[in-house]
Amino acid sequence: MASSNPAAAARPEADPPVDPPIPVPDVPGADAGERGLPDRSDLTLAQRAVVDASVIADLGLRTGIASLVGAAMLPPVIAGVLRGNDLRREREHLRFYADLAAQRDAEASFPAPTAAPRVSIQPSNPIARQIAHGDVQHVQFQSSYEARNPEMRNLWRGLNRNNVVHAQHWRHDDGPHPTLCVIHGFLGSPYLFNGLFFSLPWFYRTGFDVLLYTLPFHGRRAERFSPFSGYGFFSNGMAGMAEAMAQAVHDFRSVLDYLESTGVDKIALTGMSLGGYTSSLIASVEDRLQAVIPNVPVVNPESAFDDWWPANKLVEFGRHASGISREEAAQASAFHSPLNYAPKVPKDRRLIIAGLGDRLAPPEQAEALWEHWDRCAFHWFPGNHILHVSQPEYLRRMTRFLRPVMF
Repeated sequence: MASSNPAAAARPEADPPVDPPIPVPDVPGADAGERGLPDRSDLTLAQRAVVDASVIADLGLRTGIASLVGAAMLPPVIAGVLRGNDLRREREHLRFYADLAAQRDAEASFPAPTAAPRVSIQPSNPIARQIAHGDVQHVQFQSSYEARNPEMRNLWRGLNRNNVVHAQHWRHDDGPHPTLCVIHGFLGSPYLFNGLFFSLPWFYRTGFDVLLYTLPFHGRRAERFSPFSGYGFFSNGMAGMAEAMAQAVHDFRSVLDYLESTGVDKIALTGMSLGGYTSSLIASVEDRLQAVIPNVPVVNPESAFDDWWPANKLVEFGRHASGISREEAAQASAFHSPLNYAPKVPKDRRLIIAGLGDRLAPPEQAEALWEHWDRCAFHWFPGNHILHVSQPEYLRRMTRFLRPVMF
């Protein structure tokens, strides 16, 4: 569909320069080759040094985040051990998700919202408007999500804060523009952090409207007395994680309904880490996206958890206590893995970004998505999960990728 906005129709002949939002070494990455990510022998000495240093730094980060995930998982594991019925119930829940996953039908797993959201819009805080140098609005509405598993519905209906969807919308004054949607990672919900990390003011100045979407259980959606943002993603067991992912997809589809109601006709989606996972999954159910760019995504949580000490020990103990085999757990988690579904976004509209030194979402995860997505565009950088070395280069890569399809 052609853009109806004359102001957005014109685009510059060359990509404007991008200043890095954080001080990072200028050690460039590149697009992957026919075989995928480069071998170590293919890297320059500077790239190898950055990758090695990034790996060491990321191991500490992974342990810290895995400890928080473990803290969230501990209560349901202890409760399950003390009350055997809970473990048996969890096993029944996982069979439910495994049966859905076995159909490999994304629409059956993630049905679309049946009603448009009733949106409340308020001006955002002055800091956000100052950063964007434009109009910034806070968007919220009641989620219409109903838990996929009937046995989880009473629990989900009682999650009052989680069931209110929040987003921040940066809009131009001359009407709707092509919109770049951004989904944050686990723990990383603050709009300010994401706006600066992804250099969103620059994207806004080059003609994009921007929408930052808050995942379930994060930020304002965290339930009262949650010890940290994102706690609820893992505090209701593996069935709770499956429902949280399903709600993330459902609520974002409602956000798309809202954007369309305002006249937006071109929407691209990117996300980092858990947001990359979510954006990959959304690309399996949504054909309204012009482009999708998962950034350092996890796409197979079962294999990722294997290295997430100490959370991996709790996962292993929970499986053993409930009599769930690793194969059964993998079959259930396939319900919310993008590797289980065919993407609806065309191949030439998909771009994956990965860090060679990433050990929280190892590059092998992104490479598995690349294989599943028919070896689409694939860019690597020599940093880790947080330190995105050569970020200016991949921001330019994103721009070159997006502008032909968005403007």
